[in-house]
Amino acid sequence: MIFSFGLKIVFKSHLFLSVYNKVSLSAIMSTTKDHLRKEYLEKRKRLLQEQRDAWTLDIVNRCMSLPVWEAAIFHLFLPIEKQCEVDTTVLLSLLQGRDKQLVVSKMTSESGMEHFLLTDDTRIAVGKWGVPEPIGGIPIASNQIEVVFVPLIIFDLSGHRVGYGKGYYDRFLAACNPQTLKIGLSFFEPVDKIQPLSNQDIPLDYCVTPKRVYTF
Repeated sequence: MIFSFGLKIVFKSHLFLSVYNKVSLSAIMSTTKDHLRKEYLEKRKRLLQEQRDAWTLDIVNRCMSLPVWEAAIFHLFLPIEKQCEVDTTVLLSLLQGRDKQLVVSKMTSESGMEHFLLTDDTRIAVGKWGVPEPIGGIPIASNQIEVVFVPLIIFDLSGHRVGYGKGYYDRFLAACNPQTLKIGLSFFEPVDKIQPLSNQDIPLDYCVTPKRVYTF
């Protein structure tokens, strides 16, 4: 009887570990990039336009506290309308009002980006991925850019982000100077941890949400 009772305890212990491992695996799965990309894109698209507009203003106002305003050359992503991104045209107006040089990019291939100075003569057209892009202009090298505002879908407490999965910005950021400041803009607060990560993932220095500025 004692032996039989011991078997029951062992069996229950293995059953508990099996259930625990399944729960743990479920928790891990819930934070994978593909899952987070789908979840937070859907959340963002469910936001009302009025909410996005109000949160965009909150984000831009919080950008004023960032230690970046001594820099001269800023890279800015232009918002993809169908993806309901933060409206960076508000930030663009702020930067122009401070006489900053603004740089915008176009996709040149499956893996490359070209960067151009944004001027009054710059023509913008929607490109392959629905991204507003410059049609030529004055080229700017990646290592000339001092501050990059980075598009994202969600980020974590270590400054890693989930983008659209093409890797354009990670390759671009890898070509920038190590001193270049990388700033994400997000409607949502961070998740605890994004995984899996690769050597190509470039973490942010800051991320700005409607509620606060995160520093990494």
